[in-house]
Amino acid sequence: MDSLPPNLTINGSRLWQSLMDMATIGATPKGGVCRLALTDLDKEGRDLFVRWCEEAGCTVTVDRIGNIFARRPGRDPDLPPVLMGSHLDTQPTGGRFDGVYGVLAGLEVIRSLNDLNYETDAPVEVAVWTNEEGTRFAPSMVASGVFAGEFDLEYGLSRADMDGRTVGEELARIGYAGDAPVGNRPLTAYFEAHIEQGPILEAEGKTIGVVTDAQGQRWYEITLTGQEAHAGPTPMARRKDALVGAARVVEAVNRIGFTHQPGACATVGLMQIHPNSRNVIPGRVFFTVDFRHPDDAVLARMDAELRAEVARIAAETMLDAEMEQIFYYAPVRFEESCVAAVRKGVERTGHSWRDMVSGAGHDACYVARVAPTAMVFIPCVDGISHNEVEDATPEWCAAGCEVLLLAVLEKAVRKG
Repeated sequence: MDSLPPNLTINGSRLWQSLMDMATIGATPKGGVCRLALTDLDKEGRDLFVRWCEEAGCTVTVDRIGNIFARRPGRDPDLPPVLMGSHLDTQPTGGRFDGVYGVLAGLEVIRSLNDLNYETDAPVEVAVWTNEEGTRFAPSMVASGVFAGEFDLEYGLSRADMDGRTVGEELARIGYAGDAPVGNRPLTAYFEAHIEQGPILEAEGKTIGVVTDAQGQRWYEITLTGQEAHAGPTPMARRKDALVGAARVVEAVNRIGFTHQPGACATVGLMQIHPNSRNVIPGRVFFTVDFRHPDDAVLARMDAELRAEVARIAAETMLDAEMEQIFYYAPVRFEESCVAAVRKGVERTGHSWRDMVSGAGHDACYVARVAPTAMVFIPCVDGISHNEVEDATPEWCAAGCEVLLLAVLEKAVRKG
């Protein structure tokens, strides 16, 4: 890679314009994006990406769970591709950069290689992974999980939203139920560029995060069932109030997170109360719990503590409790040579950088199980993500894409 021409760079203005153009699809009044997985807006975003890739001379294929792969050929078609990518789906009140930055930075790498008429030895590809967010269809990252063999295809296609529509049905409806097999394809390497989704880089004045590890996660769904009753005539001592029990579990979840510092995160992010009437004691509450930690042993202790707390609280409040862990993956250590390729790229660009652990889950965490993988982080303003005000600067976006380009070439070009 040391023999690369000095003008090998990316077009930062074009990358920024692509990000802004994609952000018009599902744009929200507060400047964010709502483009939930496999909705009509997701189809519109996918269609635009596919068109851009075909205009860049790529061959586009779609697998059976809707993952999109756009390939730029290399000199040696027998070499496994170097893959880049992320996702196009967003949170309901999502931002303009989460996920989509990694997809369009990958496309910009290909466009820039085209501009310079530069040939790699290995093919270079960009992927769009289906349903990374897990907002409409739980769990998150289900399609990259199928790709990596964590879930089988039937499981992935059967995931249903709150209205009972499945991933398989919605893929067919929007025209992205592909026929290519899912996974079982060799990769030379996988690189994913992403906004940090936290405050560390901006606070330290660093432009690039070289991601060495990612936190493990456990997701739970809990239902507490008591008895609906009139809010007036029912004495306090005789109530079986499911919301009171849920509130105590929420407090316990927060306490568990603080107990296992540094590194632990514990969140209740969704709650449904039945019958949700102002003068009826809640008879049933459904809610979710999200635990994260970079040490799997600590994550296991958090799991044990949650189970004990739910059982204790249910007994004390005279409630029935159902608890299911619906999602788990162990902490991830990214592959050493890929991390080194990112470091080499950032050192070549001269951007300020630091090593870091990802606090969020990414498709890279599953792909790392089947291919050498690393990630490139750029800052986001005030560390805010999963929010309509999520923001980044054109300069940060261009810097991360430059590093991505150099890391990809480190793996896609033969030495000597």
